[in-house]
Parts: sequence; structure tokens; C-alpha cells
Amino acid sequence: MAASSALSSPALLSDNRSPPSCGSVRRSIPSSPVLIATPRSSRLSFTIPERRSLVVKSTVGEVSFREPATSGDKEGIESLKLKLLRVVSGLNRGLVASVDDLQSAEAAAKLLEAAGGPVDLTNDLDKLQGKWRLLYSSAFSSRSLGGSRPGLPTGRLIPVTLGQVFQRIDVFSKDFDNIAEVEIGAPWPFPPLEATATLAHKFELLGTCKIKITFEKTTVKTSGNLAQIPPFEIPRLPDSFRPPSNPGTGDFEVTYVDENMRITRGDRGELRVFVIA
Repeated sequence: MAASSALSSPALLSDNRSPPSCGSVRRSIPSSPVLIATPRSSRLSFTIPERRSLVVKSTVGEVSFREPATSGDKEGIESLKLKLLRVVSGLNRGLVASVDDLQSAEAAAKLLEAAGGPVDLTNDLDKLQGKWRLLYSSAFSSRSLGGSRPGLPTGRLIPVTLGQVFQRIDVFSKDFDNIAEVEIGAPWPFPPLEATATLAHKFELLGTCKIKITFEKTTVKTSGNLAQIPPFEIPRLPDSFRPPSNPGTGDFEVTYVDENMRITRGDRGELRVFVIA
């Protein structure tokens, strides 16, 4: 039952850096409309060989538009993605990350976030759809999966070895599941208990890129020698018994997302890197 409260947290993990802003709006001192003359031979086109910025000034301020990314931009982003993958690939999801590793991962992630631009999920929520595998978490370097933050404690009450971690997101039902493969130690001569814990949540989009999740239940399915045991739920602690560090809700910002990679920043600044499973 000691593992009950540990498994009943809203999010697996969380650091101290402020997440980048979801978007930005530039304003200038109001001015009269500005008209720019162009040659008669100029034509509008949906395919533009170079990436340009267009600034429109009017009495309501200044609005910037950026044209679609070209193949060169996409190649640059792919290069930054590969750089980030190289930095985090040997860190065992951050469990063996040193201070230098944390700084390198942070720098590589910021470059990709800047190249990708602000994330707006208001009309592209389906980009989150699917099962995502966690490659890296900056909080894992604490060896406690976030310490006193919401998450699975390791070695505090019972010896727990963390395996693969996934997030399964269904944008239609608003289901958001944190899935962790764990190995729980047992006294000799009994073998360790292998299990998969699914922390079920519902999610909602706040603003353009912030996701709020609300915990619902934890389901455990044993494997290995005890695979024949059917899945069972761990009772949720009543609100009056739940510690302030585990309120049952959490939030994070999506700072980069495409068809196969996602970067998020937790409510305490924790950096997480996912790839589609």
C-alpha cells in the first residue's frame, strides 16, 4: 500500500527553469497605414523559394506574419532534432545525466524550440495524438524521479526500478495516460515483481500550448511470473489525506511538436523529450 500513493500521482515528474512563452505578440506605437508600391510584374504565390517576414502596420498596431518553412528550414530543424537525440540518447532517460549533460540537453532543446517557433495547438491538437515514448527527463537526474515532486519514488519506501515510460494521448476522448514499466524488489528468495502501472488522466488545453491533466485512477498489470493476475486498480487517496505536493492535477507546456518528436516543459520547468512510439 506504500506504493499506492506513489503510483497515484498526476504526473511522473518535474526543475526550475521557466518555460518559454507559448507565443508572442509585438506591438508598436500606433501610426498611419503604410502602403508599399510593388512592380506590376510581382505576383502572389503559395510557394515561395525563400523564407521572408512581412510586417503590416496600421492604426491598431503591428502584426508580423512569417511565410511557410522551406525545404532548407526543414533540413535545419531535422539537423537540430538529430543533435538533441545524440545528446540525450545515452543518458538512460536522464537517470545517469551529469550537470554537464543537463546543460547540453537544455541548450540543444532550446535551439530546436527556437527554430520551431511558438506552438499553437488550438487548431492542431491532433498533433498530440498517439503513444509517445519518453527519451529524456531532466528531473530523473535526481535519482528520485522528481524527489518530493509528483512521481514514482525510488528507494524511499520500496526499491523500484523504472523501465520504459510512455504517454498515451487520445485527443478525441481527452484521455491522457502516463504508463510506466516498473520492477519492484522483493525479499529473498522471491523474484522481483514486474508490472506496468497506468496513471489515467483527463486533459484540457489551456491557451495555445499549455496542457492541464487531472488524475483519475491507477491501474496495475503484473507481468513475468505473475502475468496471470488480472489488472487491478489502486484506490485513490481521499483529498483530505493527499499531500500538498500531490494535488491530483498538473500542467505542462508543449514547446515543440511535430509528427515524431515532442518537447514539453513541466510546471516546475522540467524538460522532457518524447518520440512517437
